[in-house]
Amino acid sequence: MKNALVLFAEGSEELEAITIVNILRRGGITVTLAGLSIGALRGSRGTVILPDASLDEVLENNFDMIVLPGGQPGTKHLRADQRVIHLLQKMAAETRYVTAICAAPSVLAAAGLLEGKRATCFPTCLDEFSAISIQTDAIIEEGKIITSRGPGTAMDFALLLVERLSSRANRDTVEAGLVR
Repeated sequence: MKNALVLFAEGSEELEAITIVNILRRGGITVTLAGLSIGALRGSRGTVILPDASLDEVLENNFDMIVLPGGQPGTKHLRADQRVIHLLQKMAAETRYVTAICAAPSVLAAAGLLEGKRATCFPTCLDEFSAISIQTDAIIEEGKIITSRGPGTAMDFALLLVERLSSRANRDTVEAGLVR
């Protein structure tokens, strides 16, 4: 069974994080929601989330995919954490899925993973990175690096992640159950 790591920092966008965790789990993917610190964390809109584990507890585990939700100041916390940067670089080097939504593609850029590639994000979050071809599409795939635009694209993003980790048929089954 495939597995995914979703990171959550103080100030991360809870709509994105919970949508992604929920849809991946509906798709039969084993998901670990890991906080940058131990215990409950407050999201960007004030919702308190209790992650499954802390990043330190799962740092040495092997995951098929890592997912970074956006939100502020959550994205700034992810970007400033060297454990996150190292993990992203390691997973990309091992050609595993590295994904981010909203402002979080800036974390991928800071890790050097988007240079010379196309990416999408919340408007202006990648403006400081000139070597990235910034697109306005809802979702951009560059090999195993997948970026998405923001909270409004979270469901489609999560469904694509299910498809990439399993199959189109599984994605279709999950989507049918959502009654969209």
